[in-house]
Amino acid sequence: MRVLGVDPGLTRCGVGVVEGVAGRPLTMLGVGVVRTSADAELGHRLVAVEQGIEAWLDEYRPEYVAVERVFSQHNVRTVMGTAQASAVAMLCAARRGLPVALHTPSEVKAAVTGSGRADKAQVGAMVTRLLRLDAPPKPADAADALALAICHIWRAPAVNRLQQAQAAHRQAQVSSRKVTR
Repeated sequence: MRVLGVDPGLTRCGVGVVEGVAGRPLTMLGVGVVRTSADAELGHRLVAVEQGIEAWLDEYRPEYVAVERVFSQHNVRTVMGTAQASAVAMLCAARRGLPVALHTPSEVKAAVTGSGRADKAQVGAMVTRLLRLDAPPKPADAADALALAICHIWRAPAVNRLQQAQAAHRQAQVSSRKVTR
Protein backbone atom coordinates (compact mmCIF):
# COMPACT_ATOMS: atom_id res chain seq x y z
CA MET A 1 0.00 0.00 0.00
CA ARG A 2 1.37 3.42 -0.97
CA VAL A 3 0.01 6.39 1.00
CA LEU A 4 0.50 10.12 0.62
CA GLY A 5 0.18 11.74 4.05
CA VAL A 6 -0.81 15.42 4.10
CA ASP A 7 -0.40 17.64 7.16
CA PRO A 8 -2.43 20.60 5.86
CA GLY A 9 -1.33 24.19 6.26
CA LEU A 10 -1.22 27.32 4.15
CA THR A 11 2.34 28.38 4.97
CA ARG A 12 3.77 24.86 5.28
CA CYS A 13 1.79 21.87 4.04
CA GLY A 14 3.65 18.73 5.03
CA VAL A 15 3.69 15.86 2.54
CA GLY A 16 5.18 12.41 2.84
CA VAL A 17 4.85 9.12 1.00
CA VAL A 18 5.17 5.78 2.78
CA GLU A 19 4.86 2.32 1.29
CA GLY A 20 4.23 -0.95 3.08
CA VAL A 21 1.68 -3.11 4.85
CA ALA A 22 0.73 -3.50 8.48
CA GLY A 23 3.08 -5.82 10.36
CA ARG A 24 5.99 -5.36 7.96
CA PRO A 25 8.79 -2.78 7.78
CA LEU A 26 7.67 0.44 6.09
CA THR A 27 9.59 2.47 3.52
CA MET A 28 9.64 6.23 3.12
CA LEU A 29 9.59 7.16 -0.56
CA GLY A 30 9.59 10.94 -0.16
CA VAL A 31 9.03 13.74 2.33
CA GLY A 32 8.84 17.52 2.16
CA VAL A 33 6.67 20.57 2.47
CA VAL A 34 4.70 22.69 0.05
CA ARG A 35 5.40 26.29 1.06
CA THR A 36 3.52 29.49 0.35
CA SER A 37 4.25 33.06 1.33
CA ALA A 38 2.12 34.50 4.11
CA ASP A 39 2.13 37.77 2.13
CA ALA A 40 0.55 36.22 -0.98
CA GLU A 41 -3.14 36.51 -1.76
CA LEU A 42 -5.21 33.60 -0.39
CA GLY A 43 -6.31 32.39 -3.83
CA HIS A 44 -2.71 32.25 -5.04
CA ARG A 45 -1.67 30.37 -1.92
CA LEU A 46 -4.39 27.76 -2.45
CA VAL A 47 -3.33 27.33 -6.08
CA ALA A 48 0.27 26.87 -4.95
CA VAL A 49 -0.81 24.19 -2.44
CA GLU A 50 -2.84 22.47 -5.17
CA GLN A 51 0.07 22.52 -7.61
CA GLY A 52 2.42 21.16 -4.96
CA ILE A 53 0.11 18.29 -4.01
CA GLU A 54 -0.58 17.50 -7.67
CA ALA A 55 3.18 17.28 -8.27
CA TRP A 56 3.50 14.79 -5.39
CA LEU A 57 0.57 12.76 -6.72
CA ASP A 58 2.15 12.72 -10.20
CA GLU A 59 5.58 11.70 -8.94
CA TYR A 60 4.65 9.05 -6.36
CA ARG A 61 1.28 7.73 -7.62
CA PRO A 62 -0.13 6.81 -4.17
CA GLU A 63 -3.10 4.48 -3.80
CA TYR A 64 -4.50 6.41 -0.82
CA VAL A 65 -4.30 9.91 0.62
CA ALA A 66 -4.38 10.41 4.39
CA VAL A 67 -5.14 13.95 5.58
CA GLU A 68 -5.09 15.29 9.11
CA ARG A 69 -8.64 16.00 10.25
CA VAL A 70 -8.98 19.66 11.10
CA PHE A 71 -9.98 20.27 14.69
CA SER A 72 -11.03 23.42 16.49
CA GLN A 73 -8.16 25.54 17.64
CA HIS A 74 -8.09 28.73 19.64
CA ASN A 75 -7.03 30.78 16.63
CA VAL A 76 -9.90 30.82 14.09
CA ARG A 77 -7.65 32.34 11.42
CA THR A 78 -5.23 29.41 11.72
CA VAL A 79 -7.96 26.76 11.64
CA MET A 80 -9.51 28.37 8.54
CA GLY A 81 -6.22 28.19 6.63
CA THR A 82 -5.69 24.61 7.73
CA ALA A 83 -9.22 23.67 6.66
CA GLN A 84 -8.75 25.33 3.28
CA ALA A 85 -5.46 23.49 2.66
CA SER A 86 -7.12 20.26 3.80
CA ALA A 87 -9.95 20.76 1.30
CA VAL A 88 -7.43 21.32 -1.50
CA ALA A 89 -5.69 18.02 -0.65
CA MET A 90 -9.02 16.15 -0.61
CA LEU A 91 -10.03 17.76 -3.91
CA CYS A 92 -6.76 16.74 -5.58
CA ALA A 93 -7.23 13.14 -4.43
CA ALA A 94 -10.93 13.02 -5.36
CA ARG A 95 -10.19 14.39 -8.83
CA ARG A 96 -8.00 11.31 -9.39
CA GLY A 97 -10.45 8.88 -7.78
CA LEU A 98 -8.12 8.21 -4.86
CA PRO A 99 -9.67 7.25 -1.52
CA VAL A 100 -9.14 9.87 1.21
CA ALA A 101 -8.93 9.04 4.90
CA LEU A 102 -9.10 11.67 7.62
CA HIS A 103 -7.24 10.99 10.86
CA THR A 104 -7.31 13.15 13.99
CA PRO A 105 -4.02 14.36 15.46
CA SER A 106 -4.52 12.25 18.61
CA GLU A 107 -5.33 9.18 16.50
CA VAL A 108 -2.09 9.62 14.54
CA LYS A 109 -0.03 10.21 17.70
CA ALA A 110 -1.53 7.13 19.36
CA ALA A 111 -0.87 4.96 16.30
CA VAL A 112 2.75 6.06 15.95
CA THR A 113 3.86 6.59 19.56
CA GLY A 114 1.31 4.71 21.65
CA SER A 115 0.06 7.94 23.26
CA GLY A 116 -2.51 10.34 21.83
CA ARG A 117 -0.85 13.12 23.85
CA ALA A 118 2.65 12.72 22.41
CA ASP A 119 4.51 15.90 21.51
CA LYS A 120 6.09 16.80 18.16
CA ALA A 121 9.52 15.54 19.26
CA GLN A 122 8.12 12.13 20.23
CA VAL A 123 6.28 11.81 16.91
CA GLY A 124 9.43 12.79 15.01
CA ALA A 125 11.53 10.28 16.96
CA MET A 126 9.11 7.42 16.32
CA VAL A 127 8.75 8.27 12.62
CA THR A 128 12.56 8.22 12.42
CA ARG A 129 12.71 4.82 14.11
CA LEU A 130 9.80 3.25 12.20
CA LEU A 131 11.12 4.34 8.81
CA ARG A 132 14.76 3.66 9.72
CA LEU A 133 15.86 7.23 8.96
CA ASP A 134 19.13 8.84 10.04
CA ALA A 135 17.39 11.90 11.53
CA PRO A 136 13.87 13.18 12.12
CA PRO A 137 12.38 14.87 9.05
CA LYS A 138 12.36 18.67 9.27
CA PRO A 139 10.25 20.69 9.64
CA ALA A 140 7.79 18.97 12.00
CA ASP A 141 5.05 19.29 9.33
CA ALA A 142 7.00 16.82 7.17
CA ALA A 143 7.34 14.32 10.03
CA ASP A 144 3.62 14.72 10.77
CA ALA A 145 2.79 13.91 7.13
CA LEU A 146 4.80 10.69 7.37
CA ALA A 147 3.06 9.85 10.66
CA LEU A 148 -0.31 10.27 8.91
CA ALA A 149 0.74 7.85 6.17
CA ILE A 150 2.02 5.33 8.74
CA CYS A 151 -1.21 5.63 10.75
CA HIS A 152 -3.28 4.94 7.65
CA ILE A 153 -1.25 1.92 6.61
CA TRP A 154 -1.62 0.42 10.06
CA ARG A 155 -5.31 1.28 10.52
CA ALA A 156 -6.69 0.72 7.01
CA PRO A 157 -7.00 -3.10 7.20
CA ALA A 158 -9.06 -2.92 10.41
CA VAL A 159 -11.19 -0.05 9.10
CA ASN A 160 -11.83 -1.93 5.84
CA ARG A 161 -12.94 -5.06 7.74
CA LEU A 162 -15.25 -2.94 9.90
CA GLN A 163 -16.78 -1.25 6.84
CA GLN A 164 -17.28 -4.62 5.14
CA ALA A 165 -18.97 -6.02 8.25
CA GLN A 166 -21.26 -2.98 8.47
CA ALA A 167 -22.17 -3.29 4.78
CA ALA A 168 -22.91 -7.02 5.19
CA HIS A 169 -25.08 -6.26 8.24
CA ARG A 170 -27.04 -3.62 6.33
CA GLN A 171 -27.50 -6.01 3.40
CA ALA A 172 -28.74 -8.74 5.75
CA GLN A 173 -31.27 -6.31 7.25
CA VAL A 174 -32.55 -5.33 3.80
CA SER A 175 -32.82 -8.99 2.78
CA SER A 176 -34.72 -9.95 5.96
CA ARG A 177 -37.20 -7.13 5.38
CA LYS A 178 -37.90 -8.41 1.88
CA VAL A 179 -38.53 -11.96 3.21
CA THR A 180 -41.02 -10.81 5.85
CA ARG A 181 -43.14 -8.85 3.36
